[in-house]
Amino acid sequence: MHLLRHAELSRRALLAAGLLPLVGCARDPGKATTTSTTAPPPAASPQATSPHPRTPSPGTPEDATPTAVPTQATAGTPVHGDPAEEAARLAGDDPVLHALVAAMTPGWLPPSAPDPEPTRIFDDVAVVGTDFVSATALETSDGVILVDALESRDQAADILVPGLRRLGVDPARIRYVVAAHGHADHFGGAQYLADRYGARVLMSAADWDVAAADGSPDVPERDLVITDGQRLTLGGTAVRLWLTPGHTPGTVSPVFPVRWHGRRHTAMLWGGTGLPEAASGKRDYLRSVIRYAALMRRAGVDVELNNHAQTDHGLERLRALRDGSAGRDNPFVLGRAGAQRFMRVLELLVRARMDA
Repeated sequence: MHLLRHAELSRRALLAAGLLPLVGCARDPGKATTTSTTAPPPAASPQATSPHPRTPSPGTPEDATPTAVPTQATAGTPVHGDPAEEAARLAGDDPVLHALVAAMTPGWLPPSAPDPEPTRIFDDVAVVGTDFVSATALETSDGVILVDALESRDQAADILVPGLRRLGVDPARIRYVVAAHGHADHFGGAQYLADRYGARVLMSAADWDVAAADGSPDVPERDLVITDGQRLTLGGTAVRLWLTPGHTPGTVSPVFPVRWHGRRHTAMLWGGTGLPEAASGKRDYLRSVIRYAALMRRAGVDVELNNHAQTDHGLERLRALRDGSAGRDNPFVLGRAGAQRFMRVLELLVRARMDA
């Protein structure tokens, strides 16, 4: 599978041929270790490790008082009856949740769609990518933190860099590239950005190993290692990096502040959507969903993001922002209860697959 991934076929062609798993990439919870990095990043060897620990300050988003949400939309609460039916009931007529239900259905393939135009989804967040996978750039006063880097060096040069420039984001200001997990469609352009702009590349220890075994010609040189709960700080903006194993052994899902028309929100980005085949992987995935939902509640998350936009109605939401049909509303702002409902539906869909 890994060698075929880098043939001259598109990833959609491989999906259609059944050679790649759900959502195109393949596939506990103790007290988090909190760390801090500051900018600009100093020169360091490729084997550098995570920066020094720091204790969170009171009043930061991760210390916020949880907002109550309906019990039936809270991850980890008991399931009565069939979890798939409960997921469908909770999804209702919500297109975001309908897309999630479809993406988690066995045999689902992402339909063909035009590549989205580069889009600024928040005052300080830009998304660039293809219809299959996207990279998310968070701007700070001291540079850019990029989550994922598309599928290859070529895509970084031909799609990512020009797309960022179109949105007024200088790619030379990319300080960090966070690879959400160790599949090539997430780390593929990272080494290009490291070589050209001096960006530092971060991945969990487990997924540095996954990447090393990938077979891609674009595997980045091993650099910074993400630890659970790490705080990556740049220009006064702090991103929390949580380990959410399941899709891969070391998938990372960030939580970070964003602004829309000057108003602050808190975003999550689920790092790996596809469910693995192994029962142990499904169990890890379920634990990660429940734990991450609790962390989201604590942080006051009200924005849902994904690096595969066809799994959460993301392409349509990007289009609504570009063509103005969203008005002053931001379709990625689901509200705190809506963000929790998203995770509850995801949990129920995983439970349904475990019971199948």
